[in-house]
Amino acid sequence: MSDRPTHTKLDTTGTDTLEAALRDKTAGMVTCDACPVLCRIRPGRTGACDRYGNMDGVLTRMDPMAVMRKATDASGNAVPFAGEGDWDGTVLRPADTFITGIGSGTTYPDYKPAPFIVAGEHRGIDMVTVVSEGIFSYCGLKAKIDTDRYVGPETAPVRCEGEQVGHVTTAEYGSQMLALGGVRHLTGGSKKEGTVTCRMMLDLCNGEAVDFTVEGGASLTLQAGQPPIIDDLKEERMRVGCGSATIGIFAKQWHGHADEVIVVDDHITGVLSEHQAGRFLGMEPSGIRVRGRRSTPGRYFQVAEPGSGWGGTDVTDPLAIIEKIDPKKAHPGLRLLMVSTTGEDSAYFVLDEDLEPEPAAMPEHLDMVVSRIGENCEPALTSILFMAGAGGSLRAGVTENPVRLTHSVHRTLTRVTCGGAPAFVWPGGGITIMVDVTRLPANGFGYVPTPAIVAPIEFTLGRDDYAALGGHTDSIRELEDIDADGVRQEAWSGGSPWPLDEASFLGAKA
Repeated sequence: MSDRPTHTKLDTTGTDTLEAALRDKTAGMVTCDACPVLCRIRPGRTGACDRYGNMDGVLTRMDPMAVMRKATDASGNAVPFAGEGDWDGTVLRPADTFITGIGSGTTYPDYKPAPFIVAGEHRGIDMVTVVSEGIFSYCGLKAKIDTDRYVGPETAPVRCEGEQVGHVTTAEYGSQMLALGGVRHLTGGSKKEGTVTCRMMLDLCNGEAVDFTVEGGASLTLQAGQPPIIDDLKEERMRVGCGSATIGIFAKQWHGHADEVIVVDDHITGVLSEHQAGRFLGMEPSGIRVRGRRSTPGRYFQVAEPGSGWGGTDVTDPLAIIEKIDPKKAHPGLRLLMVSTTGEDSAYFVLDEDLEPEPAAMPEHLDMVVSRIGENCEPALTSILFMAGAGGSLRAGVTENPVRLTHSVHRTLTRVTCGGAPAFVWPGGGITIMVDVTRLPANGFGYVPTPAIVAPIEFTLGRDDYAALGGHTDSIRELEDIDADGVRQEAWSGGSPWPLDEASFLGAKA
């Protein structure tokens, strides 16, 4: 909306949201109690986090609270009268509005009810959504980097601005993984380490690009939803599979057009004629043996060191991985294709009279199959998942008996979202959540200089179930009663499930 407010005075009527915000009448200061820092803010200024300010002597949340709207016009703007059913003139309607924790305020110092506990009817069911901005020091990021390129040894420190902010963790299929942030880096090291870690996490969560270096490895530029940049090279493709899988996928398409195909890969290098796929096609062993440790027929580990060359190895000359050629099995004129798991690297050779591989022009059919490997590779992206635990203090803003909320979440009676985005709840104790940061509205995350990350969180459940939790029922407000002038309306992304439709209690009670 073009006329969005630049700040929002929080309505404390019936919520006690800011009851401990003390005005210094002599100097016109207010004391902010939204986090443990307790900034004393002069008139017209903001606190250390820039999230709260002193507006005419009133502690004010500077960013408007965000609500998600299902109905939008062609430009993506929220349209109140274009939702479900006839428009009754109400700007915020339960049928097509979901209130988020973005800009809502916090429960600190934790004895208060959540800033907004909002009721509304959806599909004939009375529901409650409890929203807050959680202050998380026990939080981190999981970065998935789609690449075969070597970023560094497992457990290697990851640094930002010279400070360690995470480490390399277990690689997954076609992706390198980093664990970033976490309480040890936020609060367990030096003040600079904590500050850099907090800023790094905030920037990544809000869609900004951040530069890293891996000890003993690569330099990285990461941005959620964008291709990773590794040693100044932008990645384009995620591998179609390991070398063995690539052999299995394309074996029939190579059969009859090459006598041997070697797919170079840091994980498992595949050799077609030895591989079970080649054997089923009736291929005879070519006599070309590659380096490394033979796992099963046609599958080799450790053919080279990790690197930025072919298939995530340090190989730039593919012939370097050939250990020997058996003259009893090989023959002059044997056709050899060597290719990487993304198809970005490929070469074609023919054995001469001395059984030496000689470069030759790639036949048209093989060139087509190499291109098909690339066609089957998904675009390389960086994925950033925010992971945090909703502790006792945050849960106290929902209910006077926090363990009941935990049980309700794990029984799926209560749905957890972050800025309206679906959150995966880990099994086991507590409420440990993980959310894709690209699914939240822009600038959905904040920080406090303790340091800690501030993230929106919402708990949605039936009104009767909320009362059974021992919830703060006296603080419930109807959605229609919230002042729409003080909110930021965001168009709902159709790529995410509508939070109210996905609540399991709809199926249980509808």
